[in-house]
Amino acid sequence: MTSTTILAEGGNSLLIPALPDLVWGTVAFVIVAISIYKLAWPTFMATLDERAEKIEKGLHAADAARAEIADQRAGLEEEIRDAHRDAEQIREKANAHAKAIMTDAQSQAHTSADQIIDNAHRRIAADSDAARRVLRAELGVLATELATRIVGESLTDSELAQRVTDRFLDELEASTPSAPQEA
Repeated sequence: MTSTTILAEGGNSLLIPALPDLVWGTVAFVIVAISIYKLAWPTFMATLDERAEKIEKGLHAADAARAEIADQRAGLEEEIRDAHRDAEQIREKANAHAKAIMTDAQSQAHTSADQIIDNAHRRIAADSDAARRVLRAELGVLATELATRIVGESLTDSELAQRVTDRFLDELEASTPSAPQEA
């Protein structure tokens, strides 16, 4: 055997096939390649195209979903801002209403207090007048008794007794300092 060529047992080279094997192998390869190209390749490409189309539709659907979510978020944010504005308006109205209620309550309290004070003044004046009348009558009786004891005679004449009593009270009122009277 030679060192440059490796030969098989029949004198053929192991690395280089015989010409009929090379021709028939090439023909078989071309037949298999053409049948794959004609039969399997279109199905494979259709499957790939279908998958690419599904992926593209999925991407478009995802983009549409993202856009819809963004729109919904924007709508929600706008609703939240509106809710905050509405809540602020409600708080302002409630504060204004509370202030109005407080003002009304204060004015009613002042009015009630003024009425109570006026009623108290009237009652005091009426009680003072009643006390003056009672005191005047009692003083009149005491003055008549005193005059009767001083004079030593009974004042049976009612007109005379009344005049003596009135004169005595007038002198008594003139001699005592007058107290300030409240209306």
